[in-house]
Amino acid sequence: MDRYAVVGHPVEHSKSPYIHARFAAQTGERLSYDRLLVPLDGFLPAVREFAAGGARGCNITVPFKFEAFAAAGRRSERASLAGAANLLSFEGEQWYADNTDGAGLVRDLQHNAGFELAGRQLLLIGAGGAAAGVLGPLLEARPRRLVLANRTVAKAEALVQQHAALARSAGVELQAAGLDHCGEGHQLVINASASSLAGAAVPVPARVLAPGALAYDMMYGPAARGFLDWAEAHGATGRDGLGMLVEQAAEAFAVWRGVRPDTAPVLAALRTEQG
Repeated sequence: MDRYAVVGHPVEHSKSPYIHARFAAQTGERLSYDRLLVPLDGFLPAVREFAAGGARGCNITVPFKFEAFAAAGRRSERASLAGAANLLSFEGEQWYADNTDGAGLVRDLQHNAGFELAGRQLLLIGAGGAAAGVLGPLLEARPRRLVLANRTVAKAEALVQQHAALARSAGVELQAAGLDHCGEGHQLVINASASSLAGAAVPVPARVLAPGALAYDMMYGPAARGFLDWAEAHGATGRDGLGMLVEQAAEAFAVWRGVRPDTAPVLAALRTEQG
């Protein structure tokens, strides 16, 4: 049976094993999928050991997406643009890196949440691996304007420069900003920072929200609750990242297995479980 896992620190909260088990049952694919907790300074040795044991691939979660990208000998175009990977495939002599986060986010927004990105004004909070993975697909959806806000503005500026050509070709106004000066009236605010995972306060002021905005936290479950409560208290609609998790997993499953599962029943089951 082919073996896969989600690799991270922390990782015990991950729903990925459940999701991939449901996908496997749905498609008739024979595989196992586990959690692999690795030390913060031990990503590469742990993944090498996992691969040497006959595993076929793994998903990567915080904080290892940049390390996963660096470890690969071959990379997809979307991983190369992001400079970060959330998927490794161990087939062949060189590891293959891909990034399905952005595809998962855009599909959840447009297909599951019914939010059309084209022509809208967006705020993306954070400039780490999570933000890097979704910025390209968000730009390809052609919003009118996208502001990338981060505590360290230079880090946001570097990510903006990395995506400048794509933004120009898509006709999107792309700019970097600090957390306190990232504009106002955004129709979509996406939290890709580590604030929810750390249990920290929302890192931007409420004026960033347009009336009736969608406020999206890439975390899910209890970790996202503070951000969602903040959004709803200021007149926005809150949505957690559970749909993104399922959609990016389906994209990863398709990369590994060559078949795309139906995400709707899996997401519905998780929403029911989450209450």
